[in-house]
Amino acid sequence: MLNKFMKRGQKKPSKSDTDAYGYPPPGNRNSESVSTSNVVVNHASRGAAAPGPNNLGQQQPLAGGAAAAPPPTGTVEALPLFRDVPVSERQQLFYRKCRVCRFQFDFSDTLKMAREKEIKRMNLVELVDYVQSGSGKITEGNQEEMIQMISVNIFRCLPPSSHEHTGSENIETDEEEPYLDPSWLHLQLIYELLLRYVVSSDTDAKVAKRYINHSFVLKLLDMFDSEDPREREYLKTVLHRIYGKFMFVEKDNKLADTVIRGLLKYWPVTNCQKETLFLGELEEILEATQAAEFQRCMVPLFRKIGRCLNSPHFQTAERALFLWNNEHIVSLIAQNRNVILPIIFESLEKNVESHWNQVVHGLTVNVRKMFQEMDVKLFEECQKQYAEKEANAREAEEQRRLTWQKLADAGTARQTC
Repeated sequence: MLNKFMKRGQKKPSKSDTDAYGYPPPGNRNSESVSTSNVVVNHASRGAAAPGPNNLGQQQPLAGGAAAAPPPTGTVEALPLFRDVPVSERQQLFYRKCRVCRFQFDFSDTLKMAREKEIKRMNLVELVDYVQSGSGKITEGNQEEMIQMISVNIFRCLPPSSHEHTGSENIETDEEEPYLDPSWLHLQLIYELLLRYVVSSDTDAKVAKRYINHSFVLKLLDMFDSEDPREREYLKTVLHRIYGKFMFVEKDNKLADTVIRGLLKYWPVTNCQKETLFLGELEEILEATQAAEFQRCMVPLFRKIGRCLNSPHFQTAERALFLWNNEHIVSLIAQNRNVILPIIFESLEKNVESHWNQVVHGLTVNVRKMFQEMDVKLFEECQKQYAEKEANAREAEEQRRLTWQKLADAGTARQTC
């Protein structure tokens, strides 16, 4: 995904700047802090370089930034358990465990670096237990280090998908075996750590938003390209919990316009079932939307809703019409009827005239009547404009038919000459 990797020299730490394990103390970490926004997700088939034999089992560099420095010995050192150190030293130990867990290994050979893999696994188990148990509030510096470690492990180059190997279309069959990532032994614990951090009552949302930011969430979404169903299941759970933690629209109503426009941007065009789900999500967001934010996005929003009203798939049209069952949404529509009714009037009329489904037809009649009761004068004006538009369309169609008839007659006359 990147055209090049940026390189940055690393300063060799002095003894005074490192701890007994060769790591810099938490207070001196800012110089080698790596933003998660520089971590990119690559798919092997997109031209990204896959890990080779010379870099497996080592700390992988972050795209666009510097690599996290491994311990000076070049090996993964075993660390004590949290329960074996005083409470005052646990934050420092937490940081060391995160640093050790940055190492990545080649899982194609189960015997290769087996001891180091087990050390990392045990450290991950310890980190998960520590966060889950609420043994102590994690410092902001350690939260940043933990999210960076999670990013290094999760945001990785994915193997080519099965259909890209064969060049055939990605058609799943009942007999097809799902791809299982060999590194899941570690990946599962990484995802579990992220999940426990997000749902923990000790996690301050204001602090967490500095690290679990827009860029981080986008990269999590990119990881749905993974063919391992276990990973995709974890991603769904984690993303749902992230949304539940922050609840962007409820926390800040000003974000409603941004969220709604985002939904419209990625609106499913060819999948009616997904379109129905989007309409359900849209209703939930509109319930938390105030008038000022609604006015910013109502024009593109109701153009999309108008198209949904005329959907030949009755569930999509029905779900769009159900929006008028919500009192808050009806209130917003009533306040802005001068803008909204002209946008969707044609869709309502076409449903009344020709929609095949009787339920959709009945719901449309109810919505149409609701608008008529809101503002009779506006309704009649829209009705007049619609009638004129239809008359003009019929006239244009007749002119087009006559023109083609003249051309056909002229061609016939020339052939008879």
